[in-house]
Amino acid sequence: MGLSGMKLCIGFRAPAFLAAMMFSTAPLAAEVSHQTDYSIALAGLPLARASFHTEVEKNRYTISGTLNSAGLVDIISRTTGQTRVSGVIDRDHLRASEYSMSYRSGRKGRAINVSFRNGNVVRASMVPKRNPLPKNWVPVTSRDMRNVLDPLSGLLIPARARVCPNTLPIFDGESRLDIRLSPKGTRNFKTRGFEGEVIVCGIRFVPKAGYRKGREDVEYLRRLGTMEIWYAKANGVDVYAPVYARIPTKIGAVTVSATRFGD
Repeated sequence: MGLSGMKLCIGFRAPAFLAAMMFSTAPLAAEVSHQTDYSIALAGLPLARASFHTEVEKNRYTISGTLNSAGLVDIISRTTGQTRVSGVIDRDHLRASEYSMSYRSGRKGRAINVSFRNGNVVRASMVPKRNPLPKNWVPVTSRDMRNVLDPLSGLLIPARARVCPNTLPIFDGESRLDIRLSPKGTRNFKTRGFEGEVIVCGIRFVPKAGYRKGREDVEYLRRLGTMEIWYAKANGVDVYAPVYARIPTKIGAVTVSATRFGD
């Protein structure tokens, strides 16, 4: 998604990115499977639904997910997406070894695959490629792909680490960006499988590489200071995961809300 998730108003990318931020609430323990579901809306109108399944065995994990458009969006241009990530749970992060994402919206589609080793990107492919690249394209260098997280499992935060403030260095196969989280207090949240206090963080998207410099939607998100993400602690495990996210746009807020969390 270039910047994956930075294009927020229309199509698959923004809901897909937000869903990625919401997906993984499974207990980090041996031989565990877990299902989570999310509702994505624009100005209160249904936009998409997402489901993610997580399996953990010893210190290895696999997460697979699907996203399908809903409401009027589904009538105008049906959108579907799939994603998968696998890797190893270390002390501070879930370190991916393989990450993939593919989507199709109408006649357009794209597939991305990334291989990691010890937090560094060793191989990345995107089909179809952006060719030719725009003159104002900020290229991704080898330095940009060091010590990075995938956009799925990289967004889980161990309970022993601070939720916010925090900076998450994300590489999604095309774009490199930082997600900067800042503290905004606590709120109460209730959904299937969870009821209680959640940590509220402000979000800042900081594009680093793999995007068109000066592009309007990228600059809008770069300047936007009113985005939020809410983190809840998964029952029985020392992990915080998102249950709600909100990005204001000129035509209404894009929201992602967990309809099922840990049950």
